[in-house]
Amino acid sequence: MHVNCTVSTKWQRGGKEVAKLAYEQISGYQSSISRTTMVLKNAQGDENIRKLEIKKLEGKNGDRSLLVFLYPNDLKDTKLLSHEMIGSDDKQWLYLPALKRVKRISSRNKSGSFMGSEFSYEDISSQNYKNYIYPKNAKIITKDGIKYFEVLRLPKDKYSGYSKQMVYIDTKENLARFGEYFDKQGRLLKKIVFENYVLIDSVYRTHKIIIKNVQNNKESTLTWDSDTIRAGLGKKDFSKRVLQ
Repeated sequence: MHVNCTVSTKWQRGGKEVAKLAYEQISGYQSSISRTTMVLKNAQGDENIRKLEIKKLEGKNGDRSLLVFLYPNDLKDTKLLSHEMIGSDDKQWLYLPALKRVKRISSRNKSGSFMGSEFSYEDISSQNYKNYIYPKNAKIITKDGIKYFEVLRLPKDKYSGYSKQMVYIDTKENLARFGEYFDKQGRLLKKIVFENYVLIDSVYRTHKIIIKNVQNNKESTLTWDSDTIRAGLGKKDFSKRVLQ
């Protein structure tokens, strides 16, 4: 993703400042209910399709989310409940209907694959800018005629599956457009792209996320089929009781 990029040292800003601006662009939805399609593609190009409902709730000390599989039938009613904890380990629970059991996702396992996709449990959780350290100023690069802030962020969580992440935020709308995630050995692991931003009541919503694992050549795409914000959800909609 660095091919044919030019770098400018002018107008540099702090990495955290840029990340905060980008996060504010997608904040303010209060709560949301979305229907999505997830496509898993293996190294040979074979595809596996899944349908999910995603509910989210904004919180001052961390967001909450509930993912429910609607399709295929063997995954139907599988649920992932996430409670983001700023400054502490997130809490995640997985409900497996076949076993009728709720499984706590250990912080040590958050780098694991989410239901066979290239999204990890870590990728699925909130991407609050406060969960990262920003050791450098954001550089401005130009790629395909578009200027981006190049932001280096280091996960604060010691159990993160990543040593570092490079996120590219366009200088015009302050929206994250793509990124590169590196494994614990410092090798490039995943490339991520955020597409189809839609402005809903002054809140930007990405409606397509593509993540590719460059080490195994597998790819997962999450596309929004419908999206409602300020949906009137509350904490009771994200309690452990909703898992069963």
